[in-house]
Amino acid sequence: MIIDDRTVNLRRALPADADPAADVWLRSFAAALPGVVRPRSDDEVHGFFRHVLVPLRETWVAEREGGGLVGVMVLEDEEQLAQLYLAPEWRGRGLGDRFVALAKERGPGGLSLWTFQANGPAHRFYARHGFEAVEWTDGSRNEEREPDVRFVWRP
Repeated sequence: MIIDDRTVNLRRALPADADPAADVWLRSFAAALPGVVRPRSDDEVHGFFRHVLVPLRETWVAEREGGGLVGVMVLEDEEQLAQLYLAPEWRGRGLGDRFVALAKERGPGGLSLWTFQANGPAHRFYARHGFEAVEWTDGSRNEEREPDVRFVWRP
C-alpha cells in the first residue's frame, strides 16, 4: 500500500523528537533484526539520539498527520546515509522510498550506507533504489560484531 503524501510529513528533527525517534529505531531494529545483538541498552540508544544524532547530525523524521513519529533517517557528511528506520507497521507503504529520495536530494553526488548481511529485505530495498553492494566485511569494525555490507549509489 502506498501512503498518501498528506498523511506523513518528512521534516528535520527537533530536540523534542529525540526520544520518539529513538523509540522508532528500537522497535524497527527489534522487528527487522531479531538475531542481531544490540551493544547499547535502550537508555543508551535514547542518549545517543538526544546528545549526538539529533543535535549533531542531519536527522530527519517522518511524522504522521495528527502527531507521532513513524520513521527516522540520519545523514552524515552529505555522502553517508547513516540510519534509516521505520516503525514496523509503516514498512512497505512508500515511506522508505520518500526517505531515500530525500537522501539523494541532500547528497546529489552519491551516497553510501552499511547494512547487516542478514538484512535481506534492506538489500533488496536499496538495490531497487540503484544502490550497489561494493564491500562485505566480517563485522569486526561495527559495534554489533555482525557481518555487514556497504552499498553505494552514484547518480
